[in-house]
Amino acid sequence: MSAVYITNVTVLDNPASFLTPFQFEISYECVTPLEDDLEWKLIYVGSAEDETYDQLLESVLVGPVNVGNYRFVLQADPPDPSKIRDEDIIGVTILLLTCSYMGQEFVRVGYYVNNDYEDDQLREEPPQKVLIDRIQRNILADKPRVTKFPINFHPENTENGEQILPKDAAEAVYPLEDDIQASPNHISEEESQEQAHPVDTSAHEEVIPVQLASPIMEQHSNDDNML
Repeated sequence: MSAVYITNVTVLDNPASFLTPFQFEISYECVTPLEDDLEWKLIYVGSAEDETYDQLLESVLVGPVNVGNYRFVLQADPPDPSKIRDEDIIGVTILLLTCSYMGQEFVRVGYYVNNDYEDDQLREEPPQKVLIDRIQRNILADKPRVTKFPINFHPENTENGEQILPKDAAEAVYPLEDDIQASPNHISEEESQEQAHPVDTSAHEEVIPVQLASPIMEQHSNDDNML
C-alpha cells in the first residue's frame, strides 16, 4: 500500500511558448506520516533514441510529510534548446513528473508534449534553422500516463531495513482524472479491471496503453528509469 497518492495535477500556462517556464499545480494526500522528504522531479525527454539528451529541469524536496492533503506549485525552467538536436525540437516528445521517497521512485506521470510553430506558414515551410522563439509548446494535459511502483515507505520497520514486498507486487499504470485519486484504493473494482491488465507478473510490471500511441512513449515505457 502506498503512503502517498497524487490526487490531481493541473498544468498551468498551457499552451505556451517553448521558452516559457513550466508550472504544475500538484495535489497529493499522505495517509501515513513520513519522516523523510519527498523528492519531486521534472524531466524533459530530448530524444526518443538517446536518453543522454534527457534534461532534469527541476528537483525539489518537500517534507517531512504528515497525514493530510497537500498542494503546491512546481515551477521549472524550460529545456535548454542547445542540448537538443535540431531534428528533435519540433514534434512530439515526453515530459515526466516523478516522485521518490528515500531514493525510491514510487510514482511517475508522463505527458505528451507537442512542439510546433504557431505560424501556419512556418509549419508548412519550416526554416532550416529552428526558430526557438517562434515555437509553441502544448502539453496534452488531459492524457497523462500514471505509473506506480511498489516501494517500502517504512524501511525502519523491517528487519535490517530491507524492502519486503508481496510476491505479486506489480508496476501499474492508471489514468489520472481531475476528480479521481490515482490509487487502487480510489478506483472501483469494475474500473480497476478495465484499467489493469498484467502482462508479466514475474517482471513486476503492468502496462496499459494510452489512447495516443507514440513511438517515443512506447520506447520509454520499457525502461524502468524513464516512463
